[in-house]
Amino acid sequence: MSGGAVVLLPVTGIGEVVEGDDLAVLLVDALRDEPLRDGDVLVVTSKVVSKAEGRVRYDDRDTVVMAETDRVVATRGGTRIVRTAHGLVLAGAGVDASNVAVGSVLSLPVDPDASAVRLREALLHLVGVNVAVVVTDTAGRAWREGQTDIAIGAAGLDVLDDHAGKTDDYGNPLAVTAPAVADEIAAAGDLVKGKLARRPAAVLRGLAPRVLPAGSHGPGARALVRPEATDMFGLGARDAVQAAVDADPAALRGVGAPAAADLVAGRLGGIAGTTVSPVAGGLHVPLPHDDPRALGRLEARLAVAAYGLGWVVRSAGADFVDFAPSAAPAAADG
Repeated sequence: MSGGAVVLLPVTGIGEVVEGDDLAVLLVDALRDEPLRDGDVLVVTSKVVSKAEGRVRYDDRDTVVMAETDRVVATRGGTRIVRTAHGLVLAGAGVDASNVAVGSVLSLPVDPDASAVRLREALLHLVGVNVAVVVTDTAGRAWREGQTDIAIGAAGLDVLDDHAGKTDDYGNPLAVTAPAVADEIAAAGDLVKGKLARRPAAVLRGLAPRVLPAGSHGPGARALVRPEATDMFGLGARDAVQAAVDADPAALRGVGAPAAADLVAGRLGGIAGTTVSPVAGGLHVPLPHDDPRALGRLEARLAVAAYGLGWVVRSAGADFVDFAPSAAPAAADG
């Protein structure tokens, strides 16, 4: 959509940022030799936004991580992947112990989208230019080594470029293609910001067609957060097994929306070797006559299988188990 080259410009000369600093003023001063222009995209690391907003915490990191955690997704050794109140899935809830005073840590902004809006409006007021703002943080990828910057806040930008309903050059319809534009911008900006160079911001020039009019801020980076009901990777592999064995109701959010009843009936019937029938609000699984120990093992297998599909035991008797969908958010499931 840009139709041409995109230029990446590092923002240098920004010193230590502390609570109460006017980030817009600091950025304008740092950009005095290369002022912002209409249509620029300003990429700012969440670290300086958090510092300016007073998000430094004088407590041990684990305590702050748990305070910022909405739900634990996976743990492996000393690494804890969590879902934050923002809906972001990050190692250690994005809590950072680098480039802060010893004995303190830094939490993410409370509302990164609101932070982006405030910075965008402040820049418009200070220098009269209409720019988009992307607030970034670093995240790993579930299937790949390394990390990349992603957008956790955005203003003045459509964060997704939805191609649904369009066709490619061969006439094939596009149904699910939706480039995450804000994430691509965040990653590009980090190429010139860097983790060790003390350059907390970058300007991307050449994306003016993507910048929304002044006063129109777009959906924000929250639009990039996948709803839990459709998240196919809401728990780590080991964590999913453990949650199912424990029948942990709190972890059911990580399983996603309950699977369709016919799918569940097929799975449970195959395990039990019986015909599963629908009952009001759930499924009835008759148990074969067997010795108590074998029945106990079978009931445990059924409960674990149902849990993995977002269903839970509703009632049980000597020769049956009834299951019902959990209270997880509803969504289409096949």
